[in-house]
Amino acid sequence: MSKPKAPPPLELDVEEVPPLLARLKLAVAEEDYRTIEALVDTLLHVASLLEKKRVSVQRLKKLLFGLRTEKTRDVLPQPQPAAAPEPTGDPAPEPPPKGKRKGHGRNGADRYTGATRILVPHPSLKPGDPCPEGCKGTLYLLKTPVTLVRFRSKAPLDPSVYELKQLRCSLCATVFTAPAPEEAGDQKYDETARAMLGLLRYGTGLPLNRLEQLQESLGAPVPSSTQWDLLEDNYNDLEPLFPELIQHAAQANVVHNDDTPMKVLELMGKRANDRAAAAAAAGSEPTKKRSVFTSGILALLATGVRIALFFTGPRHAGENLATVLAHRAKALRDAIQMCDALSRNLPAAFRTILANCLAHGRRQFVDVVAHFPDECRSVLETLATVYRNDALAKQLGLGPDERLQFHQEHSGPLMEKLREWFLEQGETKKVEPNSGLGQAIAYMLRHWDKLTLFLREPGAPLDNNLCERALKKAILHRKNSLFYKTEHGAEVGDLHMSLIHTCNLNGVDPFHYLTEVLRHREELRANPAHWLPWTYRETLQRLAQPEAVAA
Repeated sequence: MSKPKAPPPLELDVEEVPPLLARLKLAVAEEDYRTIEALVDTLLHVASLLEKKRVSVQRLKKLLFGLRTEKTRDVLPQPQPAAAPEPTGDPAPEPPPKGKRKGHGRNGADRYTGATRILVPHPSLKPGDPCPEGCKGTLYLLKTPVTLVRFRSKAPLDPSVYELKQLRCSLCATVFTAPAPEEAGDQKYDETARAMLGLLRYGTGLPLNRLEQLQESLGAPVPSSTQWDLLEDNYNDLEPLFPELIQHAAQANVVHNDDTPMKVLELMGKRANDRAAAAAAAGSEPTKKRSVFTSGILALLATGVRIALFFTGPRHAGENLATVLAHRAKALRDAIQMCDALSRNLPAAFRTILANCLAHGRRQFVDVVAHFPDECRSVLETLATVYRNDALAKQLGLGPDERLQFHQEHSGPLMEKLREWFLEQGETKKVEPNSGLGQAIAYMLRHWDKLTLFLREPGAPLDNNLCERALKKAILHRKNSLFYKTEHGAEVGDLHMSLIHTCNLNGVDPFHYLTEVLRHREELRANPAHWLPWTYRETLQRLAQPEAVAA
């Protein structure tokens, strides 16, 4: 079989592209047109780089697919190790390999906090018995038992079928049915099933149709439509918690925010046009059609509590942050806001102490390290030392004021020396301003005060990585499920993600938390503040006390 021939090269001038796109815009759907336009822009950018011979294969891979890592040791060429000296005598014997006890992995038994603990007594011995070895000693119980970890599996949503026996009278035909046991409950899907479904869908990004296929293959079918009904029930029961989270997040000392593109079909294409036409027909003001985002807001409270909030819709991260800060107590000082340098991240109606992400500034140099290795090495190694200082301050448990003093003493001189080097490159014209390195230096100098706020404000973070890690939950949903169908579906996802990630940030088991708040939904509706991830355990203990039960 012959190889398929490669297509002939396309002869197309750059001037011919805009008329071609204009014709395509009239012939295809708007969403398809935006995709084609982005593909053409990418192709033209790559072609211009190849034409100017400014791109290598490695840089082209980074441009199209991104870096797998940005660690200094991976992006900088490492010096070759010195050759080992020639041996002068008999070689030293190699030490014997250390034996490793079988069954010991990376996680010790104490890490399995969700496991069922089974105490296994000795079958024939107990404390106080004489030693079986005949040494006349007495046995006593050791504090630390030998632990064995064993895994077994079952369906994520595991059904139990109760077969209630029936008896019928041979004379009057009355049927007597065995009563259901208490553990059967009165719901087909109990709170544990609903909590697990929320975790699978919005905690790990598992689409409903995949879970449906898995359950079907395991003989425990749960249709995707039923799964959605259960998730919507969760939303109706848990909805009072979202305003309570916003209220607490508004009082934070430090807030991080950022957004990522998202698709909501109801807000896109023909659906958006239909909604605008319906609004116009009803005499109301039609909303402007805009892109759709999921905004992530991370709030760090003085008490150590961390709160994650997600908002999906046409509003940018700054607008959503303004919604949160509207609930801030007026007596509090302005919050420190950490974000990147985009203006859309700023809350227009509220003042904040603005800090910009040092990781974004560092990334400018990572992108050009292949062409300016010596210059970038100095910058990246200096910033690596600053990050080590921050890690050391955290390891030492320094408070905000102590951390500030530590950074001023150890990181301040490094950053000032780096700034002087940046200024020198521009003043002496050692770097071309339009080069990649020149643009990276210009970015750092343009935002210097906001990038170095950690040297002036207690508690100011170095970067926005905390928020970017939180947004991975939304990105995971976008990769696996591609879109939300409606705005309400996005609200259901935002609520679940906010609660699940807030649990993760505060070291709370999200499955246990969701199960308990669903079991106490009436109490939750009466007082949501008692059922937040950092308060619900105290509430459960209070309800378990006899006087609380009697009341």
